[in-house]
Amino acid sequence: MNPELTAKAAAARANAVAPYSGFKVGAALETKDGRVYTGCNIENVSYGLTVCAERVALWKALSEGAREFRQIVIVTDAAVVTPPCGACRQLLWEYCGNLPVHLHSLRGLDQEYRLAELLPHPFDSDSLINNH
Repeated sequence: MNPELTAKAAAARANAVAPYSGFKVGAALETKDGRVYTGCNIENVSYGLTVCAERVALWKALSEGAREFRQIVIVTDAAVVTPPCGACRQLLWEYCGNLPVHLHSLRGLDQEYRLAELLPHPFDSDSLINNH
């Protein structure tokens, strides 16, 4: 676990807007050249318009031109470590590949996975190949 990256994800978590669920999440996405993009979850009363911390960090990175990623840290205060939701797994796979995903709870829990462990059968560009 990278303590500096974990601290950045925890700091991002402090900015989360979670008035409905109370579940605050922070993420820190590191590029291969060492830049770090953070994000927090931002809820909306309709829930469908809520955006996860992982996607905020990813979209910030992509919008700034980053294209190669080293790892992501996701921080919560849950009683268990919390992996990314399915939508975040899909986007992380498409733009980051099989990167390490570090899960941390402020309650002292840590786990690490490769994204392929969390998304074993991804839908990606290979799925679009037309064999006709």
